[in-house]
Amino acid sequence: MAVDYTVIVVYLAGMLAMGWWGMRRAKSKSDFLVAGRRLGPVMYSGTMAAIVLGGASTIGGVGLGYQYGLSGAWMVFTIGLGLLALSVFFSARIARLKVYTVSEMLDLRYGGRAGVISGVVMWAYTLMLAVTSTIAYATIFDVLFDMNRTLAIVLGGSIVVAYSTLGGMWSITLTDMVQFVVKTIGVLLLLLPIAVVKAGGFSEMKAKLPTEYFDPLGIGGETIFTYVLIYTFGMLIGQDIWQRVFTARNDRTARWGGTVAGTYCLVYALAGAVIGTAAKVMYPKLPSADTAFATIVKDELPVGVRGLVLAAALAAVMSTSSGALIACATVANNDIWSRLRGAVKREAGEEHDEVKGNRAFILVMGIAVICTAIALNNVVEALTVAYNLLVAGLLVPILGGLLWKRGTAHGALASVAVGGLSVIGLMASYGILANEPVYYGLLLSLAAYVIVSLATPATDAAVLAVWRDRLAGRDAEPVSEPAPVHH
Repeated sequence: MAVDYTVIVVYLAGMLAMGWWGMRRAKSKSDFLVAGRRLGPVMYSGTMAAIVLGGASTIGGVGLGYQYGLSGAWMVFTIGLGLLALSVFFSARIARLKVYTVSEMLDLRYGGRAGVISGVVMWAYTLMLAVTSTIAYATIFDVLFDMNRTLAIVLGGSIVVAYSTLGGMWSITLTDMVQFVVKTIGVLLLLLPIAVVKAGGFSEMKAKLPTEYFDPLGIGGETIFTYVLIYTFGMLIGQDIWQRVFTARNDRTARWGGTVAGTYCLVYALAGAVIGTAAKVMYPKLPSADTAFATIVKDELPVGVRGLVLAAALAAVMSTSSGALIACATVANNDIWSRLRGAVKREAGEEHDEVKGNRAFILVMGIAVICTAIALNNVVEALTVAYNLLVAGLLVPILGGLLWKRGTAHGALASVAVGGLSVIGLMASYGILANEPVYYGLLLSLAAYVIVSLATPATDAAVLAVWRDRLAGRDAEPVSEPAPVHH
């Protein structure tokens, strides 16, 4: 294992070095939070693919392949579909808004009254997303070093917090590009063909497994529908995803770069399911489907390659973890803290101090994420809570704001409150992993939005005029240094 250890240690040291390099580029709030809105197509595609394909997509995707066969690809496939939909239909408009958070978009559209409540819901989502990614370190470090779970979470989490705090989005962008390359080589070019060959090829896999393992819909129609509702729609509205859209140099980069990343996700989804199916042939009686990835890597790969593939798993986890962490800190600072303390105006020349403030928030949120990850055990439950809250609480007011001009601030607030509270109550009643909470929560959120919007005065014409100008790219701040949105 000495060679494998060396590969991993070099990789982790490289991540910290990238963080240090990114710190030198993060000189303003725009640099720190959205990489100066300067990413071209190649970097944008790589970093977008890196953030959406995390530990759940890699370790979880292989686990679903182990459990259900090729139809196990659906979870990651719906993530790719969501990214494609976001890129083709919404990304250009989102990028033109020149804001930092989803809540700022809601304020701009509805006239400045939706921020804090939507900020709290988005903060809860990004926090839980960062926590689930951080828990995944325990799985990888356990295989690598037979390490204690708590120590593994602290080690992996500390490295992510360190490079994210140092350089913000610039550090995360640079590390994500490396992670994208490592992930592509490790999972698609090495693990996938090796797993298929070791399992005896597709003919042997078909001979040894039940036919439902090769049924595209084997996982079940209701499960696929729920994945679409949670992950496809979740991709459209998550702060972690929007914050990447804000880094695009222009509309074209956001649209085409995101389309490439979404297509890559579809390929990655199928690869994970095939690897899991191959693992089922080789290890038919594993105690847990989620150990399939680690088992096949540990037992079947040659020295050196094993280290690279485990580095790929680490890359997958770290990219999602760092993206969720900066999103969580951005929402906590810009949407909650600054509003609660009444920071309505910012003096010229305060931008550098804002970098310090955002850096402090990343550090504080990072420590909170590590502590929560140590206390929680179930990754799937934490992720389900996060996405249920996000979709039931924020999908309707965000898409309603983009698509329906009659939507009002009161309607948006009612939608967030009713959707968020009802999904929490329904999860307590039906169980966290049940499908009903997100179905009913979303319907109640939609009903509240439409009824209250129609029952209250239409949004002020002046507010809508500013909104339309920003959506069209008129009257927008300079790309290199946008002014903050005033509330």
